[in-house]
Amino acid sequence: MAELDFYFDPVCPFAWMTSKWVREVSGQRDYSVEWKFISLRLVNAKIDYASHFPAGYERGHSAGLELLRVAAAVRKEYGSEAIGSLYAAYGAEIFDSPPGRQADLHRDPEGFAAPILEGLGLRVGLASAVFDTTFDPEIQEETDRALALTGRDVGTPILHFEPPEGPAFFGPVISRLMNPNEAAELWDHVVALARFGGFAELKRSLRETPQLRAFGIEEGVVGAQEDWHQGHRRDTAGS
Repeated sequence: MAELDFYFDPVCPFAWMTSKWVREVSGQRDYSVEWKFISLRLVNAKIDYASHFPAGYERGHSAGLELLRVAAAVRKEYGSEAIGSLYAAYGAEIFDSPPGRQADLHRDPEGFAAPILEGLGLRVGLASAVFDTTFDPEIQEETDRALALTGRDVGTPILHFEPPEGPAFFGPVISRLMNPNEAAELWDHVVALARFGGFAELKRSLRETPQLRAFGIEEGVVGAQEDWHQGHRRDTAGS
């Protein structure tokens, strides 16, 4: 059994940044991670996007659901062990590439997914699962399971330590990576907070733009603090 369940939506930049931190620390501490699904489009299924989010968010969240359908198809055929590599490839293509790949994903999700599958040695035909809504109940069930761990007024990522009985929380939401020693130190503090049953929330609404190539910022360049999209308050709760 994995020592950490990490619930992700592929289109959330903050989930992607947190996942890179988790991978760094898991390499140092030699613990296992199971990568699981949470869909921002399904979380916000009853939300009026036009009044709650900036323009383009609905299509972005729908693209995340489409990529999760492909991930579900991969998991069905290859097992859950394939999902970590698939998520890593998704995130590298969406967020660690020059600006424009998100637009490609929104325009042609099947064409976006196919070369990623090919690069991982997975069956390319599984890219057609972007249109296969029969995977949606499975993704909904996993999304509901994630929200049952934390309460519904959260977004992505959700981390569940020492499942099935261990603590879980939304976040941590980070906008840039730290050096390896700082990564492990932050991990220890986060785990300590999670294990205290009386801990509920630690939050600030000021954030800097995620330090990712997709946003025109090279990794390691510190951006100015800013309130990054009104929609991110629900969305880190989305992206």
